[in-house]
Amino acid sequence: MSERLKTSDISNEDVIEDLTKNIEFSLRSDAPEDNLNGSETADDSENATGDRKERHPDFEDIPLNAPETSDPHEDDKEDSDSDSIDEVSLKDAEMDLTDDQKEKRKGVAEELKVVGNDAFKLGEYECSIEKYTEGLKICPLQFPRQRAILYCNRSAAKIKQERYKQAIKDCTKAIELDEHYLKAYVRRACAYELTDKLDESLADYKKVLELDPKHKEALEASVRLPPKIEERNEKLKTEVMGKLKDLGNMILRPFGLSTENFKLEQDPESKGYKINFKQ
Repeated sequence: MSERLKTSDISNEDVIEDLTKNIEFSLRSDAPEDNLNGSETADDSENATGDRKERHPDFEDIPLNAPETSDPHEDDKEDSDSDSIDEVSLKDAEMDLTDDQKEKRKGVAEELKVVGNDAFKLGEYECSIEKYTEGLKICPLQFPRQRAILYCNRSAAKIKQERYKQAIKDCTKAIELDEHYLKAYVRRACAYELTDKLDESLADYKKVLELDPKHKEALEASVRLPPKIEERNEKLKTEVMGKLKDLGNMILRPFGLSTENFKLEQDPESKGYKINFKQ
């Protein structure tokens, strides 16, 4: 490859803390896809039309909870130069290429993808990422479907490495290149759930069901996720109200009052709220 081509969420607790910390301070003093020509390899569990096994084998050993010991900011540091794709430089590099040369580059990218798939099957995820990235750096931009596959394959390897945020970015890029790419939505939904982005995960699974109404994993998620989202929202609401109550008590204390002197009531007709004072 030429040198020219080579150049070519925060947590609920963090949200709550950010809602109140400034006010409090002033008051005192956080598997490889099919190959580039459209046929599938043995490691695929679903193709672009939605055919699948019951559970994607790439993710069978990944729990649907992010590891408690993982650094929530670790993924933010993973944008290395080796993984980045400079499409502006790629576009410039391709301007003088003939159609035959572009086809040859597409073929080289296909070979790199196959090598990446083989490495993935052996559990050599870093090697597979390197090969998919090399493929992305040489595959011409005029082949969006092929590039989408490379991005989606790379996301599977990153999920295996628990690099969930980077996997989400790769899936998003694959979807930008192919908005009907079912497997990219499934993988992104999985990565979203692993990073506790439940609303985003559910939205992706709903998109999967639009593309394939009988998709088993998406159907299960559409039942599993709503109660988890409701439970999380109730917990967040309780935590926020607790923080606001503590803040209110701090403000009212000099006046000999507390939040117990105020009662929040909902109007049954208007559904609005009013505050009643009691001594």
